[in-house]
Amino acid sequence: MRFTPGPGVGGHCLPIDPSYLSWQVERSLGQTFRFVELANDVNQHMPDYVVRRVQAMLNDQAKAVNGSTLLVYGLAYKANTSDARETPSRPVITQLQDLGASVLLAEPHVAETQFPAGVEHVGGGPADLERCDMALYLVDHGDFDRAQIAGAGIPVLDCRRALDGETVQRL
Repeated sequence: MRFTPGPGVGGHCLPIDPSYLSWQVERSLGQTFRFVELANDVNQHMPDYVVRRVQAMLNDQAKAVNGSTLLVYGLAYKANTSDARETPSRPVITQLQDLGASVLLAEPHVAETQFPAGVEHVGGGPADLERCDMALYLVDHGDFDRAQIAGAGIPVLDCRRALDGETVQRL
């Protein structure tokens, strides 16, 4: 199976079930399940890594996160669903807001009532891209126009290995 890391894991299984397995192994055998603990640690810190990459990409443009407008594509934890449980997009957005960014969120599947506070819900089209300093492609929904995003002429951090273009960097 092809391994394609993304901005983190979400849903009701991957963020929770391995921790239970690790707990059960330690409880039953008296030994830690280090491999699972390491995987959990990496997964939990992927949103932090995404934010550091955003900071670096904006720094390359002589811009700070504070005062920048960022367009985030996707809130759901996986493509073409409305499930935002334990989504890595939420901590990415929150951290960027805490650093002073204005966040526009393009999300065609998740109800707006589940959006993080302070984001502006947008469609993600050309007019939205023109307003932004940078875009983050966090969820590969089929509704998104990949070519339009990649060709917008602004820096794009592609966390799903779905875009190609001069200004696109992959996670």
